[in-house]
Amino acid sequence: MSRPTRAALLALAALAVPLAPVPSAAAPGDAAGTARPLPAVSPTPQHMARVGPDVPLAPRVELVVGAGTDAAASREVVDALRAHGVRQVDTRSRASGDARLTVLVGPAARPDIARALRGTDVPRRAEGYALRAAHRTVALGGTDAAGQFYAAKTLRGLLTRGAVAGAEVSDHPSMPLRGSIEGFYGPPWTESERLDQMDFLGDTKANTYVYAPKDDPYHREKWREPYPAAKLDELGTLVDRAIANHVRFTFAVSPGGSICYSDAADVKALSAKLQSLYDLGVRSFSLPLDDISHTKWNCAGDLAAYGAPGQRAAAKAQVGLLNAVQKDFIGTHDGARPLQMVPTEYGDLKESPYKKTLREELDKSVEVMWTGTDVVPVEITNSQAEQAGRLFGRKVFVWDNYPCNDFGRSAGRLLLAPYDKRDPGLSDHLSGIVSNPMNQEGASKPAQFTMNDFSWNDRGYDRARSGRQAAAYLAGGDPRVARAVETFVDLNHVAPTFHEANWQPQSPVLSARLDTFWKTYATDPEAALRTLRPVVRDLEEVPGVLREGLPDRQFLHDADRWLDATGLWGGALSHGIAALTALDEGDEAGAARERERMNALARQAGELTVDPAEHHQRGTIKLADPFLGDFVAGVNGRVPEGS
Repeated sequence: MSRPTRAALLALAALAVPLAPVPSAAAPGDAAGTARPLPAVSPTPQHMARVGPDVPLAPRVELVVGAGTDAAASREVVDALRAHGVRQVDTRSRASGDARLTVLVGPAARPDIARALRGTDVPRRAEGYALRAAHRTVALGGTDAAGQFYAAKTLRGLLTRGAVAGAEVSDHPSMPLRGSIEGFYGPPWTESERLDQMDFLGDTKANTYVYAPKDDPYHREKWREPYPAAKLDELGTLVDRAIANHVRFTFAVSPGGSICYSDAADVKALSAKLQSLYDLGVRSFSLPLDDISHTKWNCAGDLAAYGAPGQRAAAKAQVGLLNAVQKDFIGTHDGARPLQMVPTEYGDLKESPYKKTLREELDKSVEVMWTGTDVVPVEITNSQAEQAGRLFGRKVFVWDNYPCNDFGRSAGRLLLAPYDKRDPGLSDHLSGIVSNPMNQEGASKPAQFTMNDFSWNDRGYDRARSGRQAAAYLAGGDPRVARAVETFVDLNHVAPTFHEANWQPQSPVLSARLDTFWKTYATDPEAALRTLRPVVRDLEEVPGVLREGLPDRQFLHDADRWLDATGLWGGALSHGIAALTALDEGDEAGAARERERMNALARQAGELTVDPAEHHQRGTIKLADPFLGDFVAGVNGRVPEGS
């Protein structure tokens, strides 16, 4: 992923949305410093408060590490300091006491870190951390290595112009599992996209990536066959990048379409497939059994072993396989995490013989994934999650099919809206949430950013704030670029489901402005046109601003045709305004010319199609529909055609 430049990081700090100031004891003469609002940190910490004035950076900083210091955390601290102007970082095993700024990184229980934290609460939770910046010292203490890494990510968010915000942070994730599952149909991500995703997950404190691309033949149809050597090398590189970002690379293999559950040879082939990935460093595994039939067997042996096909018989066969893998593979391999699975009945809350068998007989340590009350649910409530937990006999692990765009009603769309309609408090009922992103990895980041914010701290999640922070992240800190990102998100805001209802609306900002325009135009055309002109000008400028200023080239690649459409529609609206202005001035001929230019650009926009190399669904680009087309129709209804 493209990393922000030093200037961009400084701009990001300036852009950060301030939190309400927290009163604290001020040093004499520094009341203003202690009252200054803290920058917003994403994901939102469980606790963050000001404890004093900002701690100035120095050209030379001491970094104190020890045997228990996480190497990735140490690198992250050094990179962040250098991005903010620190010229030299001296790494030491003990503070000299003479440095103008000392940064301590390591386990929170390390004596020097514990002293420097000065009572800041250290969470007794996995991946937790405490941070305190005060009196020429910044202490970063983790409950484990991942906690240290996340403390370093928070430090980056607290760096402002020439200083570290004088704050204490006590933080931990609300949900144990957070991240993404590459589980869509269509062209799988490329190696570069997956590597980019690992860095993004690390940046957003997400710890899980599940490799489950439906169209990887060795994941599904050819699951018995070993990966070719070149593919194993590629996966090994990806595993290494995941480990560097404290991301659990979870390898999923989906045998349900052809496996003979009663055949020892198939079980052996499955174990061999898992072993080949274990040898690469994978310690997390999943057996998805979704999108298959449980009313037929794949072999005669299963009929003899389990009886006539059906819900209970299918569950019996699956439980036998899953329990065997958990016991004989996971249980005998050092460091292996509990097995994950996707049930065949993954998207409802109906009791059934299938769910009853899983609930009663599946090893309790196996993680069960659930998509909500539908494949793409309009909401996930605490009540629904609690009920799912009862049905499966454990907290469920949500596979949320957002911003996935591999189904019919999402054709031609980028789904960019911030996460919504998932209840605060879900962490009480879920073991985690992973996003199933779009076929376009880079363009998935705005939605994923907010999803990772929610799963880190669901009770502290603020949708609007998280959306702004996602835009700032993508923009590399440039405020103008961030505003253009927010405009582009609004144009691609709709979130469809498998049914007629959308669970998020299209273009709530632009649609409201256009609605207000027509209402005002009916009584005061001049005022309406004056108000709409800057809105349309911003729309026209979005493609250029993003292409020139956005550092994330993968996002720009994925959004390319939608940016083209944005420019064309912006031009169409601009000519539409010109047509109405000319009409208001009595220039019917000029209005007709502008009308023709508007319609020509609108037609060009409507002819843009999805890149077939990027997506298996062919179709036209959809953008701010139907509102852009409705505006053009409104102008056509008022301006006569030219003679």
